[in-house]
Amino acid sequence: MKLTLESIKNKAPWEAAGIALPSYDIEKVAENTKKAPVWVHFGIGNIFRIFIGGLADTLISEGAADKGITCVETFDFDVVDKIYEPYDNLVLAVTLKADGSTDKKVLGSLTEAIKAQSNVPEYWNRLKAIFTNPELQMVSFTITEKGYALKGADGNYFPFIQADIDNGPEKPGAAMAVVCALLYERWKAGKAPLAVVSMDNCSHNGEKLQNSILTMAKEWQAKGFVEEDFVAYLSDEKQVSFPWSMIDKITPRPADSVCADLEKAGVEEIAPVITSKRTYIAPFVNAEGPQYLVIEDKFPNGRPALEKAGVYMTDRDTVNKVERMKVTTCLNPLHTALAVYGCVLGYTLIADEMRDEQLNKLVHEIGPVEGMPVVTDPGILSPSAFVDEVINVRIPNPFMPDTPQRIATDTSQKVGIRYGETIKSYVEKDGDAKKLTAIPLAIAGWCRYLLGVDDEGKAFERSADPMLDELSKALEGIEVGKPETYNGQLKGILSNANIFGIDLYQAGIGEKIEGMFLEEIAGPGAVRATLKKYM
Repeated sequence: MKLTLESIKNKAPWEAAGIALPSYDIEKVAENTKKAPVWVHFGIGNIFRIFIGGLADTLISEGAADKGITCVETFDFDVVDKIYEPYDNLVLAVTLKADGSTDKKVLGSLTEAIKAQSNVPEYWNRLKAIFTNPELQMVSFTITEKGYALKGADGNYFPFIQADIDNGPEKPGAAMAVVCALLYERWKAGKAPLAVVSMDNCSHNGEKLQNSILTMAKEWQAKGFVEEDFVAYLSDEKQVSFPWSMIDKITPRPADSVCADLEKAGVEEIAPVITSKRTYIAPFVNAEGPQYLVIEDKFPNGRPALEKAGVYMTDRDTVNKVERMKVTTCLNPLHTALAVYGCVLGYTLIADEMRDEQLNKLVHEIGPVEGMPVVTDPGILSPSAFVDEVINVRIPNPFMPDTPQRIATDTSQKVGIRYGETIKSYVEKDGDAKKLTAIPLAIAGWCRYLLGVDDEGKAFERSADPMLDELSKALEGIEVGKPETYNGQLKGILSNANIFGIDLYQAGIGEKIEGMFLEEIAGPGAVRATLKKYM
């Protein structure tokens, strides 16, 4: 059994292995899509393949669509060569359930995989043909928040972005220039409308995408590469819309245990690969069952019937409220607390932390107790039901191979939204945030994590973070086991409104966090003792 169109024609062994196959004619769907694509997606990694690809698969299976998704990769071209082409663009989707069972299904909705290389005429001409087709309705993205970034911390364009600005729309390299150049082709071919939809897990994602594309267009206009009317076309949301969205589905890297199970069931050549860009990816994708996608319903050229696949189609204000509910109260703050404490306490699996009495109590306090009084209720989802599912179903799922080390990545970029917003809500409501305990403890835990020493006194490797060097320098001189080496080094961090969105001393909790941190550096076992004291 191989994951190819030819192999799945022999259905019996697949069915015997408990792997569901598409009910539709995959080749016919691919043919329809190639003739006149309606949906193009940039960033064709794991969450796209199982979640977005799964939505399209549902629509096709139920007769609500007769076309799939055209897949475009802007960053790691090995993914096309090693994961799409050898497997005829098929995906083996594995849903990991909390009871240890799995649902396995082959998806046939990803109909074409193209590398976004403007220097390869075959690929570039194909993309131009797709974008100039007036029937194209939506272009979506899962390229991570970094994919929209044009400038570094110094306020200057990244060198590769500056090269894109200087080269103009004929030779784009990075994602934002590629998309802007293709939208220029669409404008030249008749100005057909289009929805350009970020599905990345970041706040105000549609706005970020719109700003980056418009910035590129305006820079090109200033250099004479494009007309003023093209910028006007991009700026008119009746022509080109940039709907906001909120996406939520935990999709860890491919698990060895899942690979072994598939091989045991008779599936061949299914092992993960590591690409030259360090992407860890496999012909299969494993993920949790719960998933949420909420999209602002602003599609000037029509759209697929996404609501029939469980997508919440709504207005921008509601998208913003759902995103705020998830990111500031019901999921992300809990994850970050588990990530930093998990690293310091030697955990390697997030699910295991939920069996830890103090850490379990900590996430209950951060979400249902401290977050709920100021939660944003979006109306279409219940915050209490959402956080209950997160704490009792999603995070404790022992078959989700997600690690605190992965989630601890870029924490300095996250704490402002994940904790700062709730703190600001308390300040607004009560004048200060002094009644909070669990959130200050989570922040103290992050500061303790930044020392790179675990609770036994051993060094560990901290996850990547753009502020790691700066934060490490600020904490210089502090030694675990020698609390006397602390002489206010945290003050610059805790008062930094650029990190937390607010000065934590003005919020009335800076001193409390310093006190907790001091307790946590007392010596080996002090982190555990501090957690026991407060939780």
